[in-house]
Formats: sequence, C-alpha cells, structure tokens
Amino acid sequence: MSQVKHVAVLVGSLRKESINRKIALALAALAPTSIKLEIVEIGDLPLYNEDIDVTPPASYTTFRNKIKAADAVLFITPEYNRSVPAVLKNALDVGSRPYGQSAWSGKPGAVISASPGAIGGFGANHHLRQSLVFLNIPCMQQPEAYIGNAGSLFDDAGKLTERTQSFLQSIIDAYADWVVFQTREVK
Repeated sequence: MSQVKHVAVLVGSLRKESINRKIALALAALAPTSIKLEIVEIGDLPLYNEDIDVTPPASYTTFRNKIKAADAVLFITPEYNRSVPAVLKNALDVGSRPYGQSAWSGKPGAVISASPGAIGGFGANHHLRQSLVFLNIPCMQQPEAYIGNAGSLFDDAGKLTERTQSFLQSIIDAYADWVVFQTREVK
C-alpha cells in the first residue's frame, strides 16, 4: 500500500478573501486520498536578507522545515504586473537559502494561476515556472491551469460552481498522479 504524499501549498495572495486561497481550500477538499494538501503560510516571512540569515529568524526556520518535510509543492497565485506577487518570490528565496541547502530541490510541483482578468495569470504562471527550473522543482506540464475570470468560480454562498469543480477535479487528479509518479521508489 502506498503512503500518502504530503503537499505544501503556497498561496501567492495574502488577501483575507483571496480567490487563490479559496481555490487552494477547494483543491484540498477535492484531492484524492493519495495526497494531502496543507497551506504553508508565507505572509510572515521577513524579506530575504542574507545578513539576518546568519542567525535566521524563527519564521525562516519554520518555513524551511515545512517545505523540507513535504513530498511535493503546489503554487497557487494571482498575477501582479505580469509576474508573481513579491510575497511568493520572497518565499522562493527564503526556501532556497542558505546556498546549497535549498528546501525545494527535487520536489514535484505544479503552478495554478487565477486572476479576475481574462488571461488567468498567464504571465505569473510562466514567470514562476522560470524560477522553479532553477530551484530544481520538476513542474507538471499538463494540464496547464490558467484560471481567468476567477471571480465567477464561486456562487453567492461561496460554493464552487459545478463547472469549476469539474475543472479543478481534473487538475488535482492529474497533479496527484504526477506527485505519486515523481516520488515513486524505483526498485
């Protein structure tokens, strides 16, 4: 029997009513039993500074340990100015240091971008993927997930629309298969 894979989920929006956080929570509820999603908070990480990393703040250490303990990572982000929000880029930097001790290396990942705009955070999605290549995070290529008009994903009661649920189910199922495949033990 295979072991449940633990997935660290990083949400690129800090907003209380963040659409991206709602998507993350919906994906956690839809996830197959082969994976368990846990949001790892990034809002309390001080901006990365090598000077303070000599004696790292507790938030750096806690964050790095959570990423190291995860089997995989899932990024869910809005787009700010055709790129990722600064808080998400900062989390990447914190997790990649100290040099030679990256918490990210080899963890299978995926990127989901969601935006109220029509192109669904395409720029942020691809900009983030560039960093993931350098961080040695093998990223799921298909299906791609650019969610446009994200404000319409949930009904007035905050429940996913049926069409949205079906789409997110296909994404999380594919990602679960990707994680299990990437983390399998080769005999």
